[in-house]
Formats: sequence, structure tokens, C-alpha cells
Amino acid sequence: MRRLRQPPAAASAPAAADEDERALFREAVRDARPLQVTPRVTPPAPKLPPVPVQSLLDEHAALAEARGAAHLADALIDGLDEASYARPGVGRDVLRKLRRGQWTVQRELDLHGATRDSARVLMGEFIAQAGADGVRCVRIIHGKGLGSPRREPVLRGLARKWLARHPQVVAYCEAPAAQGGAGALLVLLQ
Repeated sequence: MRRLRQPPAAASAPAAADEDERALFREAVRDARPLQVTPRVTPPAPKLPPVPVQSLLDEHAALAEARGAAHLADALIDGLDEASYARPGVGRDVLRKLRRGQWTVQRELDLHGATRDSARVLMGEFIAQAGADGVRCVRIIHGKGLGSPRREPVLRGLARKWLARHPQVVAYCEAPAAQGGAGALLVLLQ
């Protein structure tokens, strides 16, 4: 059977022994320095989103072409009606490329259900924000007017007039059928 150790009789004896042990320990570790610990796992660098280089190059080239067009175009290009518009000084090929869908649509505004006044405000804010963000091509969906009273397209004509007067609009045209057709416009911004 094991024998249990008896505590010392005097209370002052353990305190003195503890102090001696502490002094010995301090003497032993006097020259010790903390280890320089490096993390064992290196966190991976955050992944950046992919950059659509070709789209950016295409848009930059089309914009440069729009700015540096040598010949002047009328406000209505190729004798078309108000379905397309290009600011004077913009080349015909810029509008042609817009019609063919060679510009990537970066933002979209849907005006379905908007009144005349709210649509005008929404379009102005949308174009201002898109221009501030560096967006060059947008789609504005005004609808075909099938849900309006007397089934007349109210916003269709108004949207085109507002866009033709807006200082940030370089050109616009009716969207291809797959993108809204007569109910939407593709708009090129400065």
C-alpha cells in the first residue's frame, strides 16, 4: 500500500521552499528568449474576378470610332425614322454596330407600368448613374403599349424624344427582336 505524504508542520516552511524554487527557475531561464513563430498555413490570396478583356477592347474601339468620326451624320441615320438616332458627328458605322449587337449591354431599365413623369425621372437617373459608372451601352425597355389605354405606345415615342435630347446619349436604335424588338431601345452613352 502506498504511503501518503504528510504536509509539513509549519506553514512558513512551504512558502520559503516555494521562493527558493522560483529563484532557481528564474536563474535557469534568465537568458531565454521567446521563439519567433511563423504561421504554418499561409492564407491564399483573394481571387480577383475575371476581366472581360475582349468586350472592353470592343467597346473602347467603338467609342473611339464614335468620337473620331470624320464625317457628319444627320440626326436620323440612313434615312430611318425615329427608330434610330445618332448625334451629329457620329459615324454611320457606330449605329450599324449598335444595331447588329456588337456592343455588350451592361445595364437595363424596364419602364413597364411607369407613368410619363416617373418614366422621365427614372430614365434621367438611370442614364446619369450609368454614365457615372462608366457604362457605355444600356437597354431601355419602354414596352409596346399593349397594356396602355387604347393600346397606344405612350412611352415609346416619349422615350425616343427624351433620349435624342439627352447630352450623354451618343446614339440609340430599336433593339433586336430577341432583346425586346419594338418595345426596347439599345442606347450608346458617352
